[in-house]
Amino acid sequence: MADEDRTASLMSPRKLAQIKPKPAATPAAWLDQMATDVGHQHVARISELAKMLRTQGAGSGTAALGSQLQQLAAVLPGLDFALLESGGWWARTSGKSRRSGCEFGAQFEPIDAAARPLDGLAQALGRERQVYAALIERALVELEVESVAIEKIIEQGTRWLQDMRNQLKQRQADAADLSGQQAVLEDSKRCDILVERLRLLRGLCSAAAQVLAQTRALAQRHASLARSLLPDLTEQVHEWHTRVGALVRAAGEGPTLGLEGPMGVHDELIDAVAKAAAECEQLHGQEQTLATSLAALDVSQPPAG
Repeated sequence: MADEDRTASLMSPRKLAQIKPKPAATPAAWLDQMATDVGHQHVARISELAKMLRTQGAGSGTAALGSQLQQLAAVLPGLDFALLESGGWWARTSGKSRRSGCEFGAQFEPIDAAARPLDGLAQALGRERQVYAALIERALVELEVESVAIEKIIEQGTRWLQDMRNQLKQRQADAADLSGQQAVLEDSKRCDILVERLRLLRGLCSAAAQVLAQTRALAQRHASLARSLLPDLTEQVHEWHTRVGALVRAAGEGPTLGLEGPMGVHDELIDAVAKAAAECEQLHGQEQTLATSLAALDVSQPPAG
């Protein structure tokens, strides 16, 4: 069998995952292109899936919700319940009680304004996650399938390289003329091309595994946020609005309502908002990290031919 035929049999389209490079001018150029494009169909599909996942993640409402929570967390401590403490008969007679009530109401308004959008933002984030959940999972399953296919190519390619190099050693020993030596040198360079391609494929598989882990971990945190943390928070906001709002409405009439209950509700809301804001901040950070990992999957393909 001729040297070129032996090399071609080791790098056939069937063995190299159905590679279909554009026709080249010579058999040697064709083999070079095959080595360069090993697994190109799987690489191209992984790149498409990465773009799809980045597009689906770009609309996340986590940042908007987190920003609103930060605004609320900043204004909540500004509500001074001491303004509504009983000042006795003279405070009511002199109008000091009414003025304190008005001041308390003025402090309440910006807090209430910052709290009102939370319910809508939380619901929007929940709907967004429901819409994307199935799409993302299908993309991840396909990404996993493509990664497994590339891992098989890497395994096969590693064996092919060993076989080719064993043949090259024998051919080098048998090469009696300059033409034979040149053919060995060309095939050795072709091996180097395949080595570099397999290195890229290994890096791509590693990046894909990282994306799979990061995306599923992020999906779990989103689900936890939507199932428990946000519903509890919106319920607390509603109770705060009801209890503290009642104080604002009654403040002008004097300290007719007890402060202990509303103050407790207020303190609980401060803690809940801080917790939710921290969770959103961490989630947004994970989303940015995932976006960086997805960018690593978008491997540009060398021009064929």
